[in-house]
Amino acid sequence: MRTPLVSRQMLTFAVIGVVNTGTYYAAYLLLLARFPYLLAHILATALSLTGSFFLNARFTYRTRPTLRKFILFPLTNAANFLSTTVGVYVLVDLLHFSSRFAPLLASLAAIPVTFVVSRRIMLPKAAPAPIA
Repeated sequence: MRTPLVSRQMLTFAVIGVVNTGTYYAAYLLLLARFPYLLAHILATALSLTGSFFLNARFTYRTRPTLRKFILFPLTNAANFLSTTVGVYVLVDLLHFSSRFAPLLASLAAIPVTFVVSRRIMLPKAAPAPIA
């Protein structure tokens, strides 16, 4: 059963995800004009990941953004990054999809897992209660 807090966090995470996807895609299209599609994808991912960290720290988890969390946060998107990178490659090079739209299709796969992993990093478990 979800608590109201977790439900609010999931909704906020989803809204930030939409904003983050728009940021990623806009950056990707701008970078695609100057760089090969995979480099554009990697740079746009790094930019959107940074924005995602600060937005989620502030609005989703309402926690202070620390250097430790910032360093760990990319781990939450490692599976997402790997699957989208492979997905973009497969869609563009093997299936001959447009490099303009391939990232949108490839990004759908890893979204649910990202919430769970990011929540664990941003809100580490509290120390267990002492045994009386």
